[in-house]
Amino acid sequence: MQATQRVACNEDLINPLFSMGMQVSCVLVLSHFFHLILKPFGQPGPIAQILAGLVLGPSALSNIAAVKNSFQSSTGDYYQILGLFSRIFFMFLIGLQMDLPYAARNIRKAAAVALGGAATCFAFAAAASVVLFKKLDIHGNGFLFALALMVLAANAASPVVLRLAVDYKLSTSAVGRLAVCSSLVNDISCAFLLCIVSIFSAHKSKIGERIGSGFSCLVVLTAVVLLNRHLCQWLNKRNRNLKHLRNTEFFCVLSMIIGTAMFVEWSGYSSIITCFLMGMMFPREGKTARTLLHKLSYSIHTFVLPVYFGYIGFQADLKRFGNLSDGLIILSVVLLSVGGKITGTLAACRQLNIPMTEGVVLAFLMNVKGNVDLVLISSFSDSESIKWTTRANELFIITMVINTVIVGPVVAFILSREAKYFGYSQVPLEKQEVEERELRILACVHGHRHLPTMARIIQSSNGHKNTTVSPFLMHLVELPDKNRSNLMYNQLQDDELSDDDDDDDYGGNDVVEINDTVDAFFSETGIMTRQLKVVSPFATMYEEVCNGAEDLRVAVVLLPFHKHQRIDGKMESGKEGVRITNQKVLRHATCTVGILVDRGFWLVGAPQMGFEVPQHVAVLFFSGPDDREALAYGRTMGMHPHVNLTVIRFLPESSKDHDAGMSIAAYKDDDEVLMSIPRRENEDEEDNAFLANFYNRYVTAGQVGYVEKYVDNGEETVKALKEMGDMYSLFIVGRGGRGQCPITTGMSDWEECPELGTVGDLLASQDFDGSVLVIQQHRNQNIELVDD
Repeated sequence: MQATQRVACNEDLINPLFSMGMQVSCVLVLSHFFHLILKPFGQPGPIAQILAGLVLGPSALSNIAAVKNSFQSSTGDYYQILGLFSRIFFMFLIGLQMDLPYAARNIRKAAAVALGGAATCFAFAAAASVVLFKKLDIHGNGFLFALALMVLAANAASPVVLRLAVDYKLSTSAVGRLAVCSSLVNDISCAFLLCIVSIFSAHKSKIGERIGSGFSCLVVLTAVVLLNRHLCQWLNKRNRNLKHLRNTEFFCVLSMIIGTAMFVEWSGYSSIITCFLMGMMFPREGKTARTLLHKLSYSIHTFVLPVYFGYIGFQADLKRFGNLSDGLIILSVVLLSVGGKITGTLAACRQLNIPMTEGVVLAFLMNVKGNVDLVLISSFSDSESIKWTTRANELFIITMVINTVIVGPVVAFILSREAKYFGYSQVPLEKQEVEERELRILACVHGHRHLPTMARIIQSSNGHKNTTVSPFLMHLVELPDKNRSNLMYNQLQDDELSDDDDDDDYGGNDVVEINDTVDAFFSETGIMTRQLKVVSPFATMYEEVCNGAEDLRVAVVLLPFHKHQRIDGKMESGKEGVRITNQKVLRHATCTVGILVDRGFWLVGAPQMGFEVPQHVAVLFFSGPDDREALAYGRTMGMHPHVNLTVIRFLPESSKDHDAGMSIAAYKDDDEVLMSIPRRENEDEEDNAFLANFYNRYVTAGQVGYVEKYVDNGEETVKALKEMGDMYSLFIVGRGGRGQCPITTGMSDWEECPELGTVGDLLASQDFDGSVLVIQQHRNQNIELVDD
């Protein structure tokens, strides 16, 4: 705030602003240049941006007289203001983007990792503070200096960790999500300690006044959080037919956030915690949150953070290494921080049974420095209780930069060496336990038509109390071939001028309808759906889906069938590009893929929306890995209290007399029922073993129904399926992988859609009323489909 006051009172504003503009431009240009050079070596963006600041700062180019005169020292206050607003924006955005369900499930683990590394850093820093207090000629309260040194050593900058996790493609992995969550716990804890330090660093006569200011900030924060909820509801209703808020409304919301943060800063506290809490408690549904995410994400990641990281490097003067005493101090503080983080984090990981490789990556990611460190260093420069010299400021900034820069090469080396370990390798659903797992689903839609049914399938997959569903919605929009015009710009019509290439303009009214459905789904179920949009021609759309599935590390991809049901009940073909996309995704996806034939399933707004009427779902099991995967997905739906799941197994009629099915052995004790499976030469033991486990866990407990159908050939199978055609609202079946199955022989003669498989294609015909979900398990061998 003192820098803001100095700038406001400065008579000559234009020259420093011009100099700062030149520096910002140079930082952006150099950071992109370094990023192009370092990216092939696995170095993330923040490292390149800090290096750009180092090159422009007193360590390199600022030693030249012409450069030093252009980059005047008077721009320092402007950089502090820029840093203040940067902290406000990205801490609010981090809170808004925070995965609250994951944080709630893993808060103990994240706190253990954060506090484990911080505790050892506290111990090491407390011991080193006695020596550094004298070596750095610090005057004032030795206890406050020790506390400040402990915060500097223990802090982990959550914005830097988040950017590193994204650049390393770890943001959706277990280790990356844990690192981000742990860094947030660490960052907020250190910011809270910083507030305590700021209270006791004031004069004794002002301590009571500072505590009163803290309560005032708490009251203002509570009022703004409550006001945001009502304001968001009003803005969402006011802009019902728009994709986003108007610019004036967006700036009003943003001004309220900035005003609250500035009030906290004016009261003498850091606004880091305030901005994070405002973002975390901001309503997630509706156009207001969607607009803030859309407009802030691009500007912060493209402009704000590169300049902020460049400013960190710009302040460091590496010439201090020329002095032996200063070099030893820098080296000792860096080793103190790195050693404390590695020791404490690995100890915590060992207690949590986290593998050593992940523990090392966590330890180095938790060693990056950033916003809290800068606030602490700048605040002690003007403190009344501790007098830091310019030398101490420069040395601590250098240690902060070195701690952050060394993380990039180390983590990149570990990830390249253990690429297979940290890479995306999806485990089939049949090999996963339902209890205490996270089911990540990528639902793809080409419009609003298929979204209600997909939303209800996702909702029913969240039935088990220990299972968490994390859905992602990908809106697939065809990129049309635009007609090129030879007219000059001033000859174009107004509608042609407004039709630009922004991806946000594609999708038409479907975007508004999809957003409304997602908001209604969140209000009803509490399940947060993260939305993505892909604008691509059909020829390459499958690549976007497959790459998105890998980046998000999803377990299941749900695709809509290219046919849709008309009002009269008949199926009408849609665009051929949708069908080709489905076929290519089936071939290239590295996870389980499901194709949904939508005939309605708990439509949004229907009386069944609240599950007043139990829905009947059938899993059809023949044989093979796809049917096992279909049964594995079906059991997640069977755990929902308002879903009646029935497993129907088809067996050859000839095996009935040979007891090839499941014989149930009921003991005298009615509480215990086991299944015995006879061994035969032609029996698929893997299918039977999976079914036996499923039967003993769910059927005997009364959670799932089980029926066996004996048929001789494909004709009898078709007859049996038609008899149950109107009994179930959803059929789940495997796509294929059954080999030479005698009970489906001949069914492929009238097959129209090979991507649905033999049974799925029959269920998609006019003789059936229920929706169909065809499941394919990922396999390494090539799947025979139509040519790309």
